[in-house]
Amino acid sequence: MSTALFAGFLLGLSLIVAIGAQNAFVLRQGLLRRHVLPIVLTCAISDALLIAIGVAGFATVLASLTWLEPVMRYGGAVFLALYALRSLHQSLTGAGALRAAKTQETRLLPALLTCLAFTWLNPHVYLDTVVLLGSISTRYAGQEMAFALGAMVASFTFFFSLGFGARLLEPLFAKPIAWRVLDGMIALIMMSIAVNLVR
Repeated sequence: MSTALFAGFLLGLSLIVAIGAQNAFVLRQGLLRRHVLPIVLTCAISDALLIAIGVAGFATVLASLTWLEPVMRYGGAVFLALYALRSLHQSLTGAGALRAAKTQETRLLPALLTCLAFTWLNPHVYLDTVVLLGSISTRYAGQEMAFALGAMVASFTFFFSLGFGARLLEPLFAKPIAWRVLDGMIALIMMSIAVNLVR
């Protein structure tokens, strides 16, 4: 159980840590110290729901579609490799640097609606949580829920750390080099997972 839990945690964390629209929004809210708790809870609970759907549904699907698991596994490996290359490009060029501009005060409801849009309207979130995590969970027969729990804990850990830790990182992430280092680390993690999937 501990192996599946740890694997789910690591994979979930490596998928979610890449800077995208949702994470940039959470980071910005954290840097501005606005509605941080509702925002991080919205993101983490949404991820947990999607992960549960993926893990609960894939065992049934794969039982009747035996060809689907390898297709999803190799497809996931390709997706992760492309993600790694994008992160590597951002690391080398500095294209991923985020400017957390000081914007006007935002009310809670518009902030939550924006957060939900970033989460549920992003096609990549379904590939990461429902498809990729759901598919990989089948490699841990009988321990799928432990794998899912690990990924959910990773989501809660990341969003709470990002939202509430952002204020501590403001001086650091004012420097573009910090984003380049982060993207370089993401590239290494993603590529190593992609290689493991095709072994």
